Amino acid sequence: MRDYYTVKVNLPGGIVAPGALQTILTMARSAHVRTVRFGARQQLLMTVHYEDMRFLGKDLKQQSMPYEVNTEQYPNVISSYCGEDVFRAGAWLRESEYHTILDQFDYGPRLKVNLSDFNQSFTPFFTGNLNFITSPEPHFFYLYIRPKQTNTLFRWPELIYTNDVGRLAKAIEEAMLDGGCQTEDEVYKAVMAGQSFITQLATKEIDLPEFSLPYYEGFNRYGQRSWLGLYRRDEQFSVAFLLDVCALCLKTRIGELCVTTWKSLIIKGIEEKDRVAWSYVLGKHNINVRHAANELAWQTEDQNEDGANLKNYIIRFFAKNDTRTFGLCFGIQTRPKSEVFGSVLIRKRPLLQIGQLSLFSLYDIYFTENFNPNSRTYHLFEKGLFKLHLPNQLHRLCQKFNAGRIQEELEPVRQEIEKMEPAYNDAPLVHQCPHCFTVYDEQYGDERQGVPAGTPFGQLPVDYGCSTCDAPKEDMTAVQLVTVG
Repeated sequence: MRDYYTVKVNLPGGIVAPGALQTILTMARSAHVRTVRFGARQQLLMTVHYEDMRFLGKDLKQQSMPYEVNTEQYPNVISSYCGEDVFRAGAWLRESEYHTILDQFDYGPRLKVNLSDFNQSFTPFFTGNLNFITSPEPHFFYLYIRPKQTNTLFRWPELIYTNDVGRLAKAIEEAMLDGGCQTEDEVYKAVMAGQSFITQLATKEIDLPEFSLPYYEGFNRYGQRSWLGLYRRDEQFSVAFLLDVCALCLKTRIGELCVTTWKSLIIKGIEEKDRVAWSYVLGKHNINVRHAANELAWQTEDQNEDGANLKNYIIRFFAKNDTRTFGLCFGIQTRPKSEVFGSVLIRKRPLLQIGQLSLFSLYDIYFTENFNPNSRTYHLFEKGLFKLHLPNQLHRLCQKFNAGRIQEELEPVRQEIEKMEPAYNDAPLVHQCPHCFTVYDEQYGDERQGVPAGTPFGQLPVDYGCSTCDAPKEDMTAVQLVTVG
């Protein structure tokens, strides 16, 4: 008998009401669960001792909350809703459309379903089996199908209407899993044989947007409100902390919490008057929200201590060597066929395999086409590395990426640049936040925080913080603006 079980509760689209999460966490606490995790498919994961499992299972069933134990028969439907309003400015996919589509999944999908806005790069496009991606045509989606356990990707011939997404997903699932259809023609014929859907002809392939991972931690303002991003280095959130989060959400009338594919949590709609209460909860549980951006750009497999430890090992090397990782994200794959999202992929494999026993480990480094993590084409960079040599080779790959990006940016304007010289002499000093790179320029002040133009940095209030992420004044460093003319 196993001592512990892994319990998974799906949170469709990565959205959960504070009251519902509070109920789950209260039951988990009664089952002596002290920490939980969020998975790469925006689900809630917890480890439960076998003696407590029957009580937790009974409580979950009484609340009609579906769950799985040590299985992945029903993958969560994931979505880019977590970035709605705060990371993107898409043309037509809004809160109402997300909820309309998610409500259509009144069954437990057996295939991985991704629902993505094309105008964002915070959540992956193609890690699902059925990947719905917005098209330029309002209320119509591209659909890219990837059969289970393959890297084959093919596009559905038509664009799919919003109100038909769930019904089409179910029909495709039945054709592929129950009917044995795998090829593009087989699936299309089986689905369209007895049903009709509102569609438009898809005349061309989708063009992948450039990847840019936003800084998703800490307090950040949008409009008259703030959102709070919560990341844990060990991927574990204490139940006590999350219960306090749920209670404060209910008290301040925040209706939803968002789980991201980066195993973090985003809380939107925080009123300015409630910022002190949120800061109190963070302080009470000693929650740090000042991690470096390159530490946030990693994905590991769910419930995998080996991957998490390797991530932290490499990050320490990057910090020591001041490695520039902007524009990249990294994935660590320790199990064959596991889904990990990244523009740089680290694959672990045994040096020697004897039955089920793996002796020693080697690592291979791959990077995606154009370093875009949504690409399904991988190129080998280095093969057969020992752990000791892995960080330095990744550092070298980062340098290769940065050199290539600089070259791409310079080439179109090379002749103009040669005629210009940087003007350093009278360049003004500004102060920059090292966490989100926001700049305080005394020439403009900070109107949002009541600091008039012309206020020197040294005369800012002692409690002044970065206007974007609220980092303290002491963290900001003086830098010289370099103008070109």
